[in-house]
Amino acid sequence: MGLNLEEQKAVDRFRANVVEPSMHSLVILDFWAEWCGPCKALTPVLEKVAADYADKGVVLAKVNVDEEGFIAGQFQVRSIPTVYAIFQGQPVADLTNARSESQLKATLDQLLAKLPIKPGGAPAQDIAPLLAMGEEVLAGGDAERAASIFSQIVEIDAGSGAAYGGLIRAMTALGEVDEAEAVLNALPAELADDAEVARARAALELVRNKPADSELAALEAAATPDNPEGQLAYAEAAFAASDRDKAADTLLAMIAADREWNEGAARAKLLQIFEAVGLEDPWVAGQRRRLSLILFG
Repeated sequence: MGLNLEEQKAVDRFRANVVEPSMHSLVILDFWAEWCGPCKALTPVLEKVAADYADKGVVLAKVNVDEEGFIAGQFQVRSIPTVYAIFQGQPVADLTNARSESQLKATLDQLLAKLPIKPGGAPAQDIAPLLAMGEEVLAGGDAERAASIFSQIVEIDAGSGAAYGGLIRAMTALGEVDEAEAVLNALPAELADDAEVARARAALELVRNKPADSELAALEAAATPDNPEGQLAYAEAAFAASDRDKAADTLLAMIAADREWNEGAARAKLLQIFEAVGLEDPWVAGQRRRLSLILFG
């Protein structure tokens, strides 16, 4: 870059003190000097506002123009105090004219509403496309890759119930039932009632006791119209063995024959399967139409 040693050191200091923090926080960058009276008046205001907004991802960095003339020159500082808001290494606002606490806070509120910054300074990344990708991959049958995608999303946003739910369902599809249950049991309390976590829990419960092929065949043979207990057991086993069509067919036949049997156990099991698969899934939509025809003609 054609910099001499001192200039390179200045750049390194600026990178460490301003650029790197700005990758995940909003940095208030204050250019000042010891001899500057207005700077001394502004400093307490900047420090107070930065402290008040620390939990929103705001930090204060100061550059002494007498000691860091090269950096001040790069920002074309002509007078002090000069104050910028820096995000991801770039100036996003000139705060120089915001001299009062209320003015500074009003400007920061506007910036924070637009910038992808989370409380505490963690970078906010739009995980929606990643979640959609994970769901698409899982629906396509590649549970291993889906688990990898959802694991990465959890690292980005540990508060995402959708990410944890997807991870648990992917692990369940891989047959890693014990591991999936461990993830479920270790979830933060605030995610216990999350809809996607509930969906994953339902899927895990349904496949926890996946039968062997011989056992599944025996259950199917016993699932006769005069044996509703056997039909229900077979439907559970068929879904656990990833044959959701046979599970739904069996349960719908039971509902058509006697919807009130065992306090509506067949319908309750079918609704549990719907929740496990996902209420927005096209397959579920089709089965719900079949259920409506049975219930309402």
